Amino acid sequence: MAILKLVETAQELVGLKQLQTNNLRRLVGEAEAMKEGFVTSEYSLALLQKMHAVYPSIIVKEAEEVVGYTIVTNKEVLGEHPELDHLFNTLDATAYKGTLLKEVNYILIGQVCVAKSHRGQGWVPKMYDFYKNLHAKNYAYLVTDISQANKRSIRMHQKIGFETIGVIEQVGTGWDIVLWNWNA
Repeated sequence: MAILKLVETAQELVGLKQLQTNNLRRLVGEAEAMKEGFVTSEYSLALLQKMHAVYPSIIVKEAEEVVGYTIVTNKEVLGEHPELDHLFNTLDATAYKGTLLKEVNYILIGQVCVAKSHRGQGWVPKMYDFYKNLHAKNYAYLVTDISQANKRSIRMHQKIGFETIGVIEQVGTGWDIVLWNWNA
């Protein structure tokens, strides 16, 4: 039986990293990526450890295997990953309801992924609800970006309640900036 929990061990971070690698767009092939979804950014284990030290990732674990994860981060990782830096800089210059995001306390999803064997079981909304329960008292919004080519992910985020507030050009393609207003 799969369980939802915060990362607690180095081995769980290694399992998260392995699931990330297994779902990288450049490795799964274009047809599979378009059908099943994908992740684009690859984070080093050192960066994952730094993110985890600030806010532990949420994982879905089946026995000893990590079969899902949501990585959350804030600006404490600036300077560690060019794509995250670009995203934070873009977000800070993006307005939502007339206010620049840099004026509001928001938290960023660095990536979400569920193993093919566990897709369609509602894990993404459960992970996001878990984060909302942990962080809504300190942050107004949960924000991320989604490759416009990743239709599966865009649909999932819309179902959860994320709204598109902008577009960013990154790694040679368009990305929707999406925001979940935790105060709505």
